[in-house]
Amino acid sequence: MKLTTKLLAATAIVAASGAHATDLEVMHWWTSGGEANAVSKFADAWNATGNVWVDGAIAGGGDTARPIMVSRIIGGDPPAAFQFNHGRQAEELVEAGLILDITDVSEAEGWADIITPSSLLDSCTYDGRVFCVPVNIHSWQWMWLSNAAYENAGLDVPTTWTEFAASADALREAGVVPLAMGGQSWQQNGAFGVMALALAGQEAWLAVNQDKNAEVVMGPEYTRVFEAFGAARSLSDGLNVQDWNQATAAVIDDTAGAQIMGDWAQGEFALAGEVAGTDYSCLPGLGEVALLDTGGDAFFFPVTGDPEIEAAQKELAALLLSPAVQVSFNSAKGSLPVRPDVDLTTVNECTQKGLDLLASGAMVPAGTQLLAPDTVTQLNDLMTEFWSTPSMTPAEVQQQYADIIADAE
Repeated sequence: MKLTTKLLAATAIVAASGAHATDLEVMHWWTSGGEANAVSKFADAWNATGNVWVDGAIAGGGDTARPIMVSRIIGGDPPAAFQFNHGRQAEELVEAGLILDITDVSEAEGWADIITPSSLLDSCTYDGRVFCVPVNIHSWQWMWLSNAAYENAGLDVPTTWTEFAASADALREAGVVPLAMGGQSWQQNGAFGVMALALAGQEAWLAVNQDKNAEVVMGPEYTRVFEAFGAARSLSDGLNVQDWNQATAAVIDDTAGAQIMGDWAQGEFALAGEVAGTDYSCLPGLGEVALLDTGGDAFFFPVTGDPEIEAAQKELAALLLSPAVQVSFNSAKGSLPVRPDVDLTTVNECTQKGLDLLASGAMVPAGTQLLAPDTVTQLNDLMTEFWSTPSMTPAEVQQQYADIIADAE
């Protein structure tokens, strides 16, 4: 699939890209089974143009991959494209002039009229210029539950966090770990963020993450969250895994009752042949507050100084948002497309819940769009320390959390 006629007419450089095949190295951290299946949809579509997708997957997740990508870029050996979360992660690279301006592609393709919600394109825009292409909407705000684990324990599948917490003892008696949690720090902080939005509510969550209001962190709404998160620490005892997809596998294998994880977990369920509503259930907003945060992934394109590479980079940027590619990729990834004009009539019931929430406007920006990367790192470290230190009290972590938010940019 090539660029639209409008874009070909708009830039001679892009028009020249169709003349011969171009190899593009694309770096990303999608290495689990479901993620690899999803990214192959991008690769297949790019290769079908006669160009070549050179896969630069980095295992270990974003915390491992991002420093490697940045090192390549500032070291003068950049890939042609790289995945970050859309938001503030690439600000310094853009400010340093190391990222290709793709405003011409955005304007020619009409991204401002296509991409929904508009905050996704805003997250790619710096000083009025567009520097990345958002490719999906990923929301952290989900809990996934094993239907068989509950059935075997003689329990109904919970419909809220409150019901889930009440079911934990009975799950233990049935030999099931109530809550699957991996060991990476972003998982603990991510789960806390889900609980904060679900239990403290939208107003308090926005006051903390958007307005950086440390007083709200110390208020009664967030006190409830810290206490609930503290009580949840023991629910993962008995499951010793590191990666998020290993925790998802415990839910798939029915050895864990539930997992708080973003909708990318659906890629693992799909790859395992699990059927939403039959083998597993899903609770947006933990069944307490049905809201989605509109995070996700975007591709940035480093400046290379090579006109041929630049033309191919812009061609790839447009292809990633083409309707057919949006459907194939997001269907495999478990995410939602960034354009609402594509046919998703065959999606499962969990994805449909997400689409319905987006259509109703029940959404907030993702933390990565509101908090600087350094702040996110500090919160990741704090919440994983709390999760793994039973002697650390909710009141202690609450004060430290408030201190970080008070200093946040």
